[in-house]
Amino acid sequence: MAWDRRMPERPVVAVAGATGAVGREMLKVLEQRAFPASRVVALASSRSAGKRVPFAGGELVVEEMTPASFEGVDVALFSAGASTSKQFRDAVTGAGAVMIDNSSAFRMDEDVPLVVPEVNAEDLAWHSGVVANPNCSTIQMVVALGPLAGLAPMKRVVVSTYQAASGAGQAAMDELYDQTRGFLEGRELVPQAFAHRIAFNCIPQIDVFLDDGSTKEEWKMVVETRKIMHLPGLAVTANCVRVPVLRCHSEAVNVEFEAPVDLAGARAALEAAPGVRLLDDPAGKLYPMPAMLEGTDDTYVGRLRADVSVEHGLAFWVVADQLRKGAALNAVQIAEALVGR
Repeated sequence: MAWDRRMPERPVVAVAGATGAVGREMLKVLEQRAFPASRVVALASSRSAGKRVPFAGGELVVEEMTPASFEGVDVALFSAGASTSKQFRDAVTGAGAVMIDNSSAFRMDEDVPLVVPEVNAEDLAWHSGVVANPNCSTIQMVVALGPLAGLAPMKRVVVSTYQAASGAGQAAMDELYDQTRGFLEGRELVPQAFAHRIAFNCIPQIDVFLDDGSTKEEWKMVVETRKIMHLPGLAVTANCVRVPVLRCHSEAVNVEFEAPVDLAGARAALEAAPGVRLLDDPAGKLYPMPAMLEGTDDTYVGRLRADVSVEHGLAFWVVADQLRKGAALNAVQIAEALVGR
C-alpha cells in the first residue's frame, strides 16, 4: 500500500548514525545542497550521545536514538547498520516519517523501492514508508547504465570494481592510513578492519562468500541492478575488489546489447544525462581517477569504447565518491525528490 502522507515543504530531518562516516557526510550534504529542513536532529547510539557534530556553521548535539526520537520527524536518513534499521523501522513509520535507509536491510523487499533518482525516481510513487538506498558500487554503475539503456535493449553487464576503503567505514579508512605509515616504517601490520593487509595490496573479497563462490557484494550488484533498472532478466556478473584508495570507487564495465549501439550516440547520451560527467580524452590523458574526484557529486565516465569481444558491446570506466553519490548524496537526493512530489 502506497504512502498516503504528504511530505511538508520544510520537513524535520533526523540523521541516524550521525557520528559515522556516512552520517557526517549526510549532514554535510544537507548543508551544502541547502536542503529545506525546518530542523535537523542528529541521532546515534547511547555511546555517542552528547557528542557534537558540525552542521551549518555550528554544531548539533547528538541525541541517543530511541523509538521516541522520531515523533515530529518527517524524514529519517539512516546509516546505522542493517540491524538498527530493522529495529527502528516501525518506530519511524509509526511516527509518520519516511525512512531512507542506507543499509542492506530492505533493499530486496518487494514493498520497498530501491532508488537512484537519476534512474528510477518514479518508483517513489509506491513506497510504503521506507525507501532503500542501493549499494554504493551499484549506484554509480546504474547512473552510467541508465542513459545507455535507451539506446538498445541490454543483454549482459560485466563489472569489475576497485573499491575504496571508505566503503567499509571510518575504521577502515583509519586502517589504510595507519597501515600505509606502518608499512613504510617497516612495522608489523595486524589487520582488523579487513581480512588482510590493505596497504599496498588488493583484496578480492568484499563481504562474505556465498555458496556459489561469489561474495555478497557481488550478489548485491547483480540483484540490485536488475531491480533498479526494471530488467529482471538482465545477465549481470561482478567481481568486487578492495583497493588501497581512501575515497572513490572505480569500476570497469562492459555492456552487451541486443542491437547495434553507435559509439557517438552513447557518448551523446552520457553527456546529456543528469549526474554524469564524461571525462574522456585519451590523447590528453584525461580519464576519471579517484585521486582527482574525492568530494565530488557526479558519476564520472571515461575510456568509452567499443567492446569488440561481443557483437554489440561497449566498454567504459566509472568513478564516483563512495561517501557522496554512493551513500550520503543519493539518500539526500531521494529526500529532495520526496519533497518535490
